[in-house]
Parts: sequence; C-alpha cells; structure tokens
Amino acid sequence: MEDITRTYRGLEIYPLVYPRTPRGAVGSYDYGSGFDAAVRICRRGTNDTLTASRVFRIPQLTPFRAAGEARRASTNYAESLIDGQIDGKSIGDL
Repeated sequence: MEDITRTYRGLEIYPLVYPRTPRGAVGSYDYGSGFDAAVRICRRGTNDTLTASRVFRIPQLTPFRAAGEARRASTNYAESLIDGQIDGKSIGDL
C-alpha cells in the first residue's frame, strides 16, 4: 500500500489506527474487538522540514468496527480541529 500524505489548510494529517485490544500472549491482535484511532497533525517549514506536530486521540467510547471507519473518523476529526470546531482543543501551538 502506498502512503499518501493528506493535507488540509497547509497542515499534514496522518490517521493513526490500532486494534482496541493489545497484542495477546500468542503474539496476534484481536481485530474482531474493533479499533481505536488518533491523528497526527504536522506543520512543515519552507525547506520541507518538520517544524511541529501533535497527536490527538479520537474521543470514542466504543471501538470502531473497521479500520477504514477509524481512518475516516481520524481525518474528519483532524479537519474539525484545524477549523477550530472542537471545544477545548486547539492546534494554535503548531
């Protein structure tokens, strides 16, 4: 799979999706238990160096049923954060 960098209003968005249940004793993940998600938002400098980034966890009480659902929620949450629509959260320090 090719990594595609998503940008929104000049910031880079990286969805972070992971299984809700940690790796078991046998070394495998339980994907059936669903997924949790977070998003990393980055700002690049003029010379394409990373100048700042932050990770925000998606506030979800129940797990996402599929990785794609969690990925879409991460992207939507990042766009809402960037637009200033999430109370109590800010990207002002990026």
